[in-house]
Amino acid sequence: MSDKSGQNSISVDARARARVSEAVVRRRRQRIQVLLCQLLCFALIIAIWQWQTATGAVSAFLYGSPSGIATALVAAVRNGSLWTDLTTTALETLAGFALGNVIGTTLGLLLWYSKFISRVLQPFILALGSIPIIALAPITIIWFGTGFASKVAMSTLSVLVVSIIIAYKGALGVDPDQINLMLSLRARRSQVFRLLVVPASMTDIFAGLKLTVGFALVGAIVGEFMSSTQGLGHQIFKSGSLYAISAVFAELAVTVVLALILSSVVTHVERMLLPWRHDLS
Repeated sequence: MSDKSGQNSISVDARARARVSEAVVRRRRQRIQVLLCQLLCFALIIAIWQWQTATGAVSAFLYGSPSGIATALVAAVRNGSLWTDLTTTALETLAGFALGNVIGTTLGLLLWYSKFISRVLQPFILALGSIPIIALAPITIIWFGTGFASKVAMSTLSVLVVSIIIAYKGALGVDPDQINLMLSLRARRSQVFRLLVVPASMTDIFAGLKLTVGFALVGAIVGEFMSSTQGLGHQIFKSGSLYAISAVFAELAVTVVLALILSSVVTHVERMLLPWRHDLS
């Protein structure tokens, strides 16, 4: 009997491992298929765009062209301006992203911890969230000058409100039964906050990080539009004022690549800190 039960358990484990392996292979195949479709769509758009501008059906002066974009990128790489602008914008974005999320996440969790703080701060948070970020640019320039600090301030403000709301909603989403269980075991509210609410909110917080990395980049570029001598935003504004549309698209392409890289870094950190979430998905 024991031999049969042991063999049955081994066969069950083998079937379970086989199903898991099949699921992993299926997910990888689906990802490859999606990636190939994305690349095909991108290549098709580029081909049609180049064909239309080459034949004169579409004005390359007004709409740019893929070949013109490539030429602008090569020129920016050769004269070194691309790396300088890319580094400047990346540093502004990272600084604003870090500041905005540290402050915003802390405030969002504190809103759960103290109902009094929540009632006091909510009107101010809503008021700040209703202001268009570009309207704050003149104020940040007056307060912080036209250098690096004003761009970081714009990036931080772009992130702040979203980070607060996401962290607060994540804390509110913690299972109340688990909270009541800890309270029934005479846990203090600070212990519930530290041992349950903060860890349980991490999934939402990381979702917010992936969302706000784009907001941080937008804030930095808006700041560069208003006053800057370096950065991708400055180059986009400069090229646009000179009607160099292909150069504008080239700088936008670099901006998109930067956003994808920063988002990938956040996703990688999430995989290291919350591996179970990706295992389940």
